[in-house]
Formats: sequence, structure tokens, C-alpha cells
Amino acid sequence: MKAMAWAVLCVGLSMWSPAARAQDSGKAAAPKSVTVDIINAAGESVGTAYLSEAPQGVRIRLEIRKLPAGHHLMHIHQFPKCDPPDFKSAGPHFMGAMSGEDHAAMSPGGLALGDIPHFELDVESNGTAHVTTIAPNVTLGPGDHSVFSNGGTAIVIHEVATQVTENAPPRIACGVISKPK
Repeated sequence: MKAMAWAVLCVGLSMWSPAARAQDSGKAAAPKSVTVDIINAAGESVGTAYLSEAPQGVRIRLEIRKLPAGHHLMHIHQFPKCDPPDFKSAGPHFMGAMSGEDHAAMSPGGLALGDIPHFELDVESNGTAHVTTIAPNVTLGPGDHSVFSNGGTAIVIHEVATQVTENAPPRIACGVISKPK
């Protein structure tokens, strides 16, 4: 009888473990990091982005090896698609569950969730760049601001750094952000 009572107690306590609660709630823990292959218009790999949680957003570390030299813009876009050569399949800037809303209503300062303020990707004359930045309005966890909320999103690199409008500079590179399996 004591053995049976002990077994019941152990099973009952295991239901309160963090793993059991996460499984029971249907929410998996956020991945600690995500690796994204970045391709150019020819479909060739031109670099890698490493995403990880940061205290206020998502840290993006870029290792670029074959892009045109100069200043470029980078954003997180709405859809997990990178169809060359123009990458328009990635859609507009990521707006989370608020897609279709006015751009000014997205986050403090009137930015879309996928905007990365005060960031220009400076590619050296040899086509390389090694830089880290923070995307402050997104997460790797659950919820509307998660880069996984649409089944994924995409990192898009634009040709030149200028003011982004509806007529944004051409998209020259793209990488699908998807949740690790």
C-alpha cells in the first residue's frame, strides 16, 4: 500500500514539473537560437544570420560573405518565403498579428515590428560583413510579436540604404526564419 501511495505521489508531483506544464499548456519553450541561410537572387548562399533572444528583442548576428559592397538595409518581413530573384514573396515588413494595420500603429515610434531602427549593414569591398544588431520589437517566443507567429518570417536585405517607402530599394538577399524542429 505504501508503494502504491508513493507512486501516486510521484506521478502527481511530476505533473507540476516545468516540462509537464509546458506540454500540458500546448506551448513549447522558445528556441534558444535559430540559424538562417541567406541567399541572393541567383539562389546562392551569401551568408548566415544567427538569431537569439536578447533582453529587449532578438539579437541578429550576421556573417555575410558575398554581397555588393556598400550600405544596405535589413528588415524582418511578413512571410517565410524567399523566392528569387526579387524576394517579393517575403511580403511587407513584419507586422505580427496586426498585418494590414497602418504602419504607424505597429510599435513605438511608428515602426513595423520587423523594422530595425538605426541599423545599416555595411558590406566591405570584399563582399563581407560581420555585425550584430537587435530587432527590438520581436521575439523568438510565443505570441503576436514572435518571428514564428505566421509559421515563420524572412530576413530581407535591400540594395542600398535609403528611406524605405512603398518604393523601397530592390531586395538583393533573403533568408527564411523558421522554428527549429
